[in-house]
Amino acid sequence: MLPMCDTSEVPARMVGSTISHYEVLEKLGEGGMGMVYKARDLQLGRFVAVKVLLPGPGESPDRRARFLQEARAASSLNHPSIITIHDIVAVANGDCIVMELVRGQTLAEMLEAGKIPVVDCLKYAMQMADALTAAHGIGIVHRDLKPANVMVTPEGLAKVLDFGLAKLAGDNHTPFDLGDSGATMSISAQGLAGGSPRTQEGAIMGTLSYMSPEQAQGGKVDARSDIFSYGSVLYELLTRAKAFHGPTGLETLAAILRDDPRKFPDDSDVPEDVRDIVLRCLRKDPDQRFQ
Repeated sequence: MLPMCDTSEVPARMVGSTISHYEVLEKLGEGGMGMVYKARDLQLGRFVAVKVLLPGPGESPDRRARFLQEARAASSLNHPSIITIHDIVAVANGDCIVMELVRGQTLAEMLEAGKIPVVDCLKYAMQMADALTAAHGIGIVHRDLKPANVMVTPEGLAKVLDFGLAKLAGDNHTPFDLGDSGATMSISAQGLAGGSPRTQEGAIMGTLSYMSPEQAQGGKVDARSDIFSYGSVLYELLTRAKAFHGPTGLETLAAILRDDPRKFPDDSDVPEDVRDIVLRCLRKDPDQRFQ
């Protein structure tokens, strides 16, 4: 048996260790909530992805609650375009989410590689819309839809990843975002309330270029906020440019709140009716978007 991993170790040391009955094989990536590894399920003989929450010095338990919220939100969904959660494992000083190993590229990686044909953009857009419909149907709002959170398999199936910011509609016990002040922001004018972790009025959670105006203002967020983010992702897929962008984070936020999205290029091959759909998703007023 390989040594049990202590999540307080340097991340590189996890490779070659075991977490419960999962043998860690290689590091796949990292994000605001933790490290992601490829692993082998020693009981079922399949490959999986293991997302490990690494504790930081003096961190709040709210971050752990956010991590587990991702697992609860995603595991309640059974949809081909939403990543499948297999297990939650508590080890040493942290927690792990064990999920299906999705092979392929994120939309962000595909955009970096070059232009995506319009027909493929629309195929991925339909699959994302279907996934969001399933989530919204049981009251789950993703709140962080972006190209980096959508994986496309070699077979052309788009899968929505990372429900780390997901919030059950009407749930006041949603964990507070403890991300840094970079691309993914969390800002609160009021700080944290005592007691259980919760998202307060005045807290901004999400990724700057894709968040809705109401999200940017720390207001109430519902499924229509995801529709705005969806429009932002689709705009970028079709144009290889962000609908709202400024030289600084604050200027990007200001553009989301104040400005119209950038016009489609004159030489764009995007059909007019598709442009109209994207622009309707990007309306400032949630009531004017698709409902």
